[in-house]
Amino acid sequence: MAARALMIQGTGSSVGKSLLVAGLCRALTKRGLIVRPFKPQNMSNNAAVTPDGGEIGRAQALQARACGVPPAVDMNPILLKPQSEIGSQIVVQGKVWGQARAREYQQIKPQLMLSVLESFGRLKQAADFVLVEGAGSASEVNLRAGDIANMGFARAADVPVVIAGDIDRGGVIAQIVGTHAVLAPEDRALVAGFIVNRMRGDLSLFADGMEFIAARTGWAPLGLVPHFAGAHRLPAEDAMDLAETARRPAGGDGGRLRIAVPVLPRIANFDDLDPLRLEPGVELIMVERGGALPVCDLVILPGSKATIADLAALRAAGWDIDIAAHVRRGGRVLGLCGGYQMLGRRLADPDGAEGPAGAVEGLGILEIETVLAGDKTLEAVTGTGPGGATFAGYEMHIGRTTGADCARPLVELSDGRRDGAISADGRVMGTYVHGLFAGDAQRAAWLAGFGARAQGASYEGQLEETLDALAAHLEQHMDVDALLALAR
Repeated sequence: MAARALMIQGTGSSVGKSLLVAGLCRALTKRGLIVRPFKPQNMSNNAAVTPDGGEIGRAQALQARACGVPPAVDMNPILLKPQSEIGSQIVVQGKVWGQARAREYQQIKPQLMLSVLESFGRLKQAADFVLVEGAGSASEVNLRAGDIANMGFARAADVPVVIAGDIDRGGVIAQIVGTHAVLAPEDRALVAGFIVNRMRGDLSLFADGMEFIAARTGWAPLGLVPHFAGAHRLPAEDAMDLAETARRPAGGDGGRLRIAVPVLPRIANFDDLDPLRLEPGVELIMVERGGALPVCDLVILPGSKATIADLAALRAAGWDIDIAAHVRRGGRVLGLCGGYQMLGRRLADPDGAEGPAGAVEGLGILEIETVLAGDKTLEAVTGTGPGGATFAGYEMHIGRTTGADCARPLVELSDGRRDGAISADGRVMGTYVHGLFAGDAQRAAWLAGFGARAQGASYEGQLEETLDALAAHLEQHMDVDALLALAR
């Protein structure tokens, strides 16, 4: 029998939809249900590789983990990966489908609905319950025609909707009541209830607010959810979430390993950094444009969805000068995927794979050259890195890198391949492998190389504990039984 389904839509972006779905996935799984996450359309450069060689949004991979199952392309059939301010790469059921500017995409969406419903149908056949996550705001009525991410999907699949608002950003009453006001009657009829998320302080102070929203909308109040303190331990989906990390004051006693990361406009797969950020002995400094890279032990250049464009942005921010000074002082540099490509002498995109065709000079601190051409590599990998420590990660890139420094690879893969490069003096290095630091042994080896010590806690274990805590948090503050009863 096909699964029941329920959709969590939001009053806006970053109101906590992904976290709510992840927590509910774990809560319902712990109740003994076979649960699957689903997001019809996602926009994120933080992606994950599935076992069958596809890619989906990182949030859906986390939600799959909450369900205790591997990620699958059907969990996020449409993934938009921004390459510019107005255009994105389109990934359909795990594979690159094409590129489009925002206005062009509005014309393409209706034909993608077939893939969305196909994937949703397959998930329903394999589960008891499918938790669906909307995208952005449910009230974007200007984009309602042809919508596949929110009410357009809900109506096509006949899935009831719960609206989530974020009280922490202010105006949550207007958020939810306003959403009710602008929805078309047919869409409004799909909404069964609402959740107010991220409440801080005394919950009783908003009891009247919950009653007011319920009276104005006719929607059932399903939960007033306090801020979940452990949220920072879970991978973020949106690069906008990095801004909070970047603004955190540099703490510590001066004895910690200092790592600086320039936040590139099209930064990708930035959850590579999470295991380092959670280490007490590490001060991870996310540097936004307009700020200089601080004096530090290590500069990490992260992945990028538009490597040549982000290299230009790096230079415009003056970070190339900061990196050169850092290297002259004897500091170390690590490039991950797109960041690795930037470190070389030359970077070419002859076919316009990531933007306008052309070639540029790289930072010139590794003796390598990269050509962005050929099929995209999407695969899980295992191997050993510096110090012989093991890791399990993945590759997600286009392009081939060659050069003298490749004779000194950074990692040895289990299938016999060698990946990455190290400069002759050993201070500049790069690799295509993502997830390197999630392995406890590999992370400890890296920290030991800088004279620092890992806390000894399992990163994967921390993720599991946090998902369990999130599930318990939602069970306490939401009417989960009512949510189950509303699904169909």
